[in-house]
Amino acid sequence: MKQQLEQIKATALAALDAAANPVALEELRVKLLGKKGELTAVLKQMGKLSAEERPVMGQLANAVRADIEKKLEERKTALDAAALEAKLASESIDVTIPGEEIVMGHQHPMNMVLQEIKDIFVGMGYQVVDGPEVELASYNFTRLNIEEGHPSRDRSDTFYFNDEDSVLLRTQTSPMQIRAMEISEPPICILAPGRVFRKDEADATHSPMFHQIEGLVVAENITMGDLKGALITLMKRIYGQDLQMRFRPHHFPFTEPSCEMDMQCHKCHGTGEVDGQVCSTCHGEGWIELLGAGMVHPEVLSNCGIDPEKYSGFAFGMGLERMAMGRLRINDLRLIFDNDVRFLNQF
Repeated sequence: MKQQLEQIKATALAALDAAANPVALEELRVKLLGKKGELTAVLKQMGKLSAEERPVMGQLANAVRADIEKKLEERKTALDAAALEAKLASESIDVTIPGEEIVMGHQHPMNMVLQEIKDIFVGMGYQVVDGPEVELASYNFTRLNIEEGHPSRDRSDTFYFNDEDSVLLRTQTSPMQIRAMEISEPPICILAPGRVFRKDEADATHSPMFHQIEGLVVAENITMGDLKGALITLMKRIYGQDLQMRFRPHHFPFTEPSCEMDMQCHKCHGTGEVDGQVCSTCHGEGWIELLGAGMVHPEVLSNCGIDPEKYSGFAFGMGLERMAMGRLRINDLRLIFDNDVRFLNQF
């Protein structure tokens, strides 16, 4: 038996050294050490030995198994290393080949203008706030002094979620003014930008989804002069000191007195025509409406628990898309939403 074990060891070590790949190595392992392997077959003969020979042969058999297992592990490590080396050689990278240029992205033009407007108002002491886009009609209309039957509450203008018309996609960011006055004591000075939704046709100046920026200031002794000063400061910072603008009387349920602010059309420069055709940006008016504004209606202040005898305030709301169109000389609002890279890369 001793000679058999030594012969198995010598043959096994030589065969393992000659194994060319992991498959051949695994076949050898099964042949040598498996349940039907050569070493196992020899060990089954241990019962025929005398009591004195069994411990000696058992020790020798264990040593032979240990040597074979060690050689298996060494050969496996060598084959794995060789396979990795071959893979690295076949997949090597030629570092002399010029790399592909990585094009860096940039802010969307509308976000660029929004950030400019935020910076201007934060510099004037405003706090930027945010709120839900799915809103209650009481916040979107009722508490802003917009009563039942007002055209803006009609289903033809507003996206409602239920038959009671009590839950809707907000049509303005004005609800944030109500929410701010509910939880804060004057003085209040906030800016509320965000997405709003109305059933507008998609044309050069309208979209069913657009962005609005609203502002609110409530404190003692706030006047229309403060409102005009804030808006003129904004417009001149955005469009330049030579900007032509005008204020027109208007009516809003939540402000009194109210006004609208226009800027001269940047495409036709106030003439209403481009190359003998009606200007598509201002529809021939020569002016582009920028925003609505006014002094906060006393009823709105009362609805929020603020004493209108002690405090006054102003509010304004502007469309971010229109501000961006004027700031970046964009003639069609739809370009902002098309996400055409050729257009966006201009900015």
